[in-house]
Amino acid sequence: MKTFIALLRGINVGGQKKIKMADLRKALQNIGLESVTTYIQSGNIVFCSNEGDIQKLEESIFDAIKKDFGFEVPTLIISQDEIESMLTSNPFSNQTELNNLYFVLLKQSPSNELMEQFNKLKFENEDFDIETNCVYLSCKKGYGKAKLNNNLVENKLKVQATARNLRTMQKLLELARET
Repeated sequence: MKTFIALLRGINVGGQKKIKMADLRKALQNIGLESVTTYIQSGNIVFCSNEGDIQKLEESIFDAIKKDFGFEVPTLIISQDEIESMLTSNPFSNQTELNNLYFVLLKQSPSNELMEQFNKLKFENEDFDIETNCVYLSCKKGYGKAKLNNNLVENKLKVQATARNLRTMQKLLELARET
C-alpha cells in the first residue's frame, strides 16, 4: 500500500463548491481509499491505496466528488517523494520571510516553448522559478496581492494547476510520513 497526497482545486473558496471534510473523507473511503486524512478545509488529502496508477486515482476521486457533491473539482495527486523533492528543490528556501513562499503544482508538464515565454515575465515584488511540475513563487507582498497566481499560471502554461503555501506543503509531508 502506497501513500499519496491529493490536492483539490477551488473547494470551500469564497462560498463555492463547499464540501465538509468529514463528508469528503467518507466519500473517499467509500471508493476504497484507506487512512484518509484531510488537512484544513481547502482540499488537502493524504491517503493510502494499492492502486499505483495516479491517473486512475485522480479520476476515481474526481468521479466520487462529482457523484456525491454534484460538481467537478480538478484533482492532482502527488507522492510523498514528490513533495519532499519540491521542498528540497525550492530555490527560495533560504529567504528570511518563509510565509511568502508558494508552490503552484502543475498537473501536466508545460511545453518548452510556453516555459520559455513564461520565464520572460516580470512582476514587481514577485520572483518565480519554473520547473516541469511546479512553479515556485516568492510573493514579497503575499499571495493575496500577487499578480502571478494560479489562474495566471494555468492561462500562460496551458495546464491545470493548484497552489499551496509552504506551511501546507510541510504539513502534508508530515502527515504522509505518519500514514
